[in-house]
Amino acid sequence: MYRFPENLYTDVRVENVAATSVIYENLVLKQNKTKAEKGAMIRVYDGEKWYYSATTDILNVQDEIDSLAAMAKPNEKIQDDPVVRSMEVNKGKMLCYAETDISKVPNKDKISLAEEYLPMLEEVPEIQLSKVFYIDNHTEKHIMSSKGTDVTFDTQNGCIVVKYVLSVNDLPQRGAENIYGLRFEEMKGRQEKIRNTIRKDLEYARSAVPVVPGTYTCILSPMAAGVFAHESFGHKSESDFMIGDETMKREWALGSKVGSPILNIIDTGIPEGSGYVPFDDEGSKAKENYIIKEGILSGRLHSAYTAAALQESATGNARALNFEYEPIVRMTTTYIGSGHHTKDDLFAGVKNGIYIDDIIHGSGMTIFTIAPSRAYMIRDGKIAEALKIAVISGNVMETLNEIDGLSDTVEIMSFGSGGCGKMEQYPLRVGFGGPYVRVNKIKVQ
Repeated sequence: MYRFPENLYTDVRVENVAATSVIYENLVLKQNKTKAEKGAMIRVYDGEKWYYSATTDILNVQDEIDSLAAMAKPNEKIQDDPVVRSMEVNKGKMLCYAETDISKVPNKDKISLAEEYLPMLEEVPEIQLSKVFYIDNHTEKHIMSSKGTDVTFDTQNGCIVVKYVLSVNDLPQRGAENIYGLRFEEMKGRQEKIRNTIRKDLEYARSAVPVVPGTYTCILSPMAAGVFAHESFGHKSESDFMIGDETMKREWALGSKVGSPILNIIDTGIPEGSGYVPFDDEGSKAKENYIIKEGILSGRLHSAYTAAALQESATGNARALNFEYEPIVRMTTTYIGSGHHTKDDLFAGVKNGIYIDDIIHGSGMTIFTIAPSRAYMIRDGKIAEALKIAVISGNVMETLNEIDGLSDTVEIMSFGSGGCGKMEQYPLRVGFGGPYVRVNKIKVQ
C-alpha cells in the first residue's frame, strides 16, 4: 500500500474513529455531539532517532513518509537494530464489531436511550444535582510496517453514566453508576442497577459515622482491588520508568519477592471490554502478562523500545491515546488473580476490620492512597455500620506482602468514560478488577 524507504524502519497507523457524546444536566439536554475522523501516525526510525508525523490528510501519507525519511540517516544494518528486532510481525484482520458497529445506530435512538435513564432521578427528592451521559466510540485501526506487519482490528465501547449529588442532613454525598456495553443493545433496560446504587448511597449518607483512625485489616471489593493493582503496582510495571535508572533496575530485578505467595497480578489486552487491545499500536499481539506470579516479580510491560533496552520481549503494551500521539508503555486490563476462599469465608476471618465497597479515586507508586466513597465496619465476620473514611494508605511493597486472602472469583470492570492518564495522554481506556482481597495493616483515617 505504501512505499517504505530502504535502510530505515517505518510504520504507519491509520485510525478511523466515530464517537458520540450526549450529556443531560439536571434532566436538560446540554450536549449532543457526534464526531467522525480519520488520521494517521507515521514513524520512521534510523537506529538513532525517531521521526514522527500525524496527519488527517490520508491521501498524502506517502508524502509524510518521504518527508520523514529525508530527515533520517539511511542505515544498512537497521534490521539488526535491537529496537527493530523487538518489533513483531503480525498479519490479519480482527473486526469483531463490524456487524454491530455502534456508530451506525441512529442518533435519535441514542438520545432515546439516554432519556430512558432520566425518570429515576426524579424519584429521589434527595438528588440535588445530576448528570446523565451517553458515550460511545468505535475505532478501526490498520497498522503496517516495513518489517511486514499488516493488521486491521476494531474496538468498541458504549456506556450510560449517571452521576448525582445527594443532600442528606444538609451534607452532600456524591454518587455514580456506570452501565457499560460492547454493543448498543447491552445498555438497554439496566435502570435497576442504577436504582440499587442510589439506594445504597442514600442509606450510607444517612447512617455513616466517622471512622476511628487506626490500623486495620481491610477487605477490598473487586473495584477497590482493581484500582489498587492499577495505581500502586501497574504503573510501576510500565518499563519506560526504568530506562536509564540503574537503582530502579536493581530494586525491580525479575525474580525478586515483592508480595504474598498467594498474589498474582496480570495485565492483558485479550478479554473484551474497555481494556481490549488485540494488537498494540506497534502491531504486537496481546498477551497474558504476569507482572507478579505467586508473589514473585515475573514480568513488566513493554514497547519495542523498552523491550530492547532491557533485553526482554515486547508484551503488547505500546499504546497511544489516538493517531495524534506516538505509542508509549501503557496498561490494558490489569487485575489481581483469584484465590481459594469464598467471599463469606474471607469476611469470616475478620473480627474487627473494614470493608471498602466503592471508591472515589486512588493513586500512588511507593505510598498508595485510596479514597473510599462507601466503606463499612466488619465485626465478627459481618458487615456492620457505615463509616466515613477520608483515605486508606500504606507502603505498596509492604502492603503486597500483607495480603492473606483472596476470593475464588474475579470481576473485571469496564468503563466507557474516563480512563488512565500518563504524560499528556489522557484518558486512555483500560480495564481492571480482581477478587475480594483481604489485607492486613492498612492505615485508615
